[in-house]
Amino acid sequence: MQLSADSRKKKRRRRRNLPAWSCRSAAGAAQGLSQCCCCSSPGGGLVTTIPCAFSRCSGGAASSAACAPAAAAVRIGTQQHKLTMLLIALALLLVLPPPPAPFLVAGVSVSPRRMARIQSHLDRINKTPVRSIRSADGDTIDCVAAHEQHGLDHPLLRTHTVQTEPPEAPMPRGGGGFVVPTAAGGGAATTATATNGSRSSSSRNNDRHGAWQAWHHGGHCPRGTVAIRRTTAEDVLRARSISRFSRKRRSHGNAAAVAAARAANAPDVITGNGHEHAIAYTAPSQQQVYGAKATINVWDPVIQESNGFSLSQLWILSGSFNGSDLNSIEAGWQVSPELYGDSRPRLFTYWTSDAYEATGCYNALCPGFVQTSSRIAIGASISPVSSAGGAQYDMTLLIWKDPKLGNWWLSYGDQLVGYWPAQLFTHLSDHATMVEWGGEVVDTRPGGVHTATQMGSGRFAGEGFGRASYFRNLETVDADNSLAEVALDAIQTLAENPACYDIRKAYDDDGQHSARGGWGTHFYYGGPGHNPACP
Repeated sequence: MQLSADSRKKKRRRRRNLPAWSCRSAAGAAQGLSQCCCCSSPGGGLVTTIPCAFSRCSGGAASSAACAPAAAAVRIGTQQHKLTMLLIALALLLVLPPPPAPFLVAGVSVSPRRMARIQSHLDRINKTPVRSIRSADGDTIDCVAAHEQHGLDHPLLRTHTVQTEPPEAPMPRGGGGFVVPTAAGGGAATTATATNGSRSSSSRNNDRHGAWQAWHHGGHCPRGTVAIRRTTAEDVLRARSISRFSRKRRSHGNAAAVAAARAANAPDVITGNGHEHAIAYTAPSQQQVYGAKATINVWDPVIQESNGFSLSQLWILSGSFNGSDLNSIEAGWQVSPELYGDSRPRLFTYWTSDAYEATGCYNALCPGFVQTSSRIAIGASISPVSSAGGAQYDMTLLIWKDPKLGNWWLSYGDQLVGYWPAQLFTHLSDHATMVEWGGEVVDTRPGGVHTATQMGSGRFAGEGFGRASYFRNLETVDADNSLAEVALDAIQTLAENPACYDIRKAYDDDGQHSARGGWGTHFYYGGPGHNPACP
């Protein structure tokens, strides 16, 4: 049936006059009878069931009037509920601690979770000291009880007892035993003589001195402790991950292309990953080597990239250079802003028994090397350093295998530093087959050109004494624990890119290798890196 115009008008008028709430029957629409009404806002925002005092909920005036008080009660209850929830939230904010804020370490924001991992790693490395010494160069040297040092945490050393018996030192052939006293002294011998006629013997003697460690100005560690450079969170963060911290990066590049430019039998342990060398080495053979010795002058080369480095060291090697069983013991000085946070030259060590894959590390940053010295801190800065045209400061390093107990010992100048236990190694548990001496840098080709990181003094070998870096008095240790001078024709030299870094070997027999003798077999090496001939 069609509605008349008047009916439609009345219906529209009733809609306009509806209150803010309307009712409809909760029971069947046919009967229109209910014990309650379902009230809702016109926008549908609130729906609730309330009791009705009338029997008919058809949306009329009576229904609306009955619904309005109940709707108001619902609205008040909702507001009270919201207020209650707000008060609960505020109470939780007051009771619960705020979320941890990021740590700021050396200007770097570090998440709490990462900082906790770093701190756990530092707790393993940094043992509780007996005494701590603050060095003027910013280092903290901890004097740690020898039997509590981190080096003994290695799984292979759980039952190891620190060797307190002095090792049997190698003796020069012809008598005159070489003795390593317990008292600390200079970093090198006291004299040197002229080579290639470049300068008089007396002039060079006056210009060469022993290099030592900067922290000694702040004090010394007591007997029964070992001097350990403290590792900081900043040190770890510069490595960008805990797994990379303190470790060399093995080459994964195309070493074959580089090998074609070098001697066929020269070791190439990390070339292909931007590493360049200027080295002298003994040819790999069946010869059994039980140690090596050299004196090196110390410089502070410029490092262009923050993740670059420059080092001068000796390597004791055995195993395969093409496989994963290469064993290496290394010691020397290095400048590495990433590892140490500055550009100072520092005494360093390294070891690996699997070609730098998973074993070994720099210094005392992982278990393995057992330190015995309270006077020498591995990783500490060396001071003073050589200057071009001025005084030359050098240090003498000796690594040899103790014939009694089989451990590989390190001495710095006339001071025993510590040893690598024989059980850390496979091939080196018996003897070495090759020795290397020389310099190494890493070239990341910043801006698409060769790095300007310097090797040695940053000057080419041809500039000679007082300007170029040198290794002198090269010696090896034989099976009978004798120090033997390395013959000039027994070593080969290598510089992958001589326009950037080069090397020149020579021999000086002045004094015939007596206690105050000549330089014997020696070489100059180094270079500036990037230059017009080294683009």
